[in-house]
Amino acid sequence: MYGYMGQILRVNLSTGELKEEIPDEQDLRMYLGGAGLATKYLLDEVPKGIDPLGTENKLIFMTGPMTGTMSPSTGRFSVVAKSPLTGFWGQANSGGFWGVHLKRSGYDGIIFEG
Repeated sequence: MYGYMGQILRVNLSTGELKEEIPDEQDLRMYLGGAGLATKYLLDEVPKGIDPLGTENKLIFMTGPMTGTMSPSTGRFSVVAKSPLTGFWGQANSGGFWGVHLKRSGYDGIIFEG
């Protein structure tokens, strides 16, 4: 799909395993942008009632389809996880070059788990 690299990197911090996966194209259309796609992964993969500081939580960095384009203010990425402060969904959004470099390395996002 245009605007996406078509790969997400999973990093398991417990085992050291790295795995590439192709996101579902329907998910890319339904959950537009880095925040939407990251939230979808969080809700699908992080069970209710887990410790936000435990190994079951995930830290998800995700770029959107406009990241790295020449359009103004598009060098952004989102970070989503279960918040230890609230115990619910937490999101941060940041700018700069990190999201652009992630996209140019061939990934739309990185999911840290374990």
